[in-house]
Amino acid sequence: MIVRPSAGWQTSLADLSMILFMIAASALANTPDKVPPVARAHAASRAPAPAPVQASVRAEPVGVWSDGPGAPPLAQWLADQGSDPRLRATIVVRHGPGDQAAAFARAAALAQSAGERGRNARVVVEPGATRGATVTLGFDTEENASAS
Repeated sequence: MIVRPSAGWQTSLADLSMILFMIAASALANTPDKVPPVARAHAASRAPAPAPVQASVRAEPVGVWSDGPGAPPLAQWLADQGSDPRLRATIVVRHGPGDQAAAFARAAALAQSAGERGRNARVVVEPGATRGATVTLGFDTEENASAS
């Protein structure tokens, strides 16, 4: 009479496969960044992903200065507005066709004349039907936006 073992080679192989799977899963769960070493090396060789593009934070302006006849100098107007460090100046210069270089120069001159606030100012140069420059003050820094 031939006695057949109750467990064949297939059962032993299945058991060993399950043990290997459990060891691999445990090792991956305990890695610091949960990425296999091969994938980590591949990710390190790739260039970093660019930061996502998003619109800048905008708030309602608390003060508006427009360049024109009778307007005070920008530095004087900014001094009259107080010195709250949460206020950000936004310089907007609009230009017509072919006037882009002059608009950039005008925006740079306004930022220079804005003094300390001009160093952290948002500067926008854009084409527009109405030409000219405006400067607004608003509570629209990233710190203020994340606090609200």
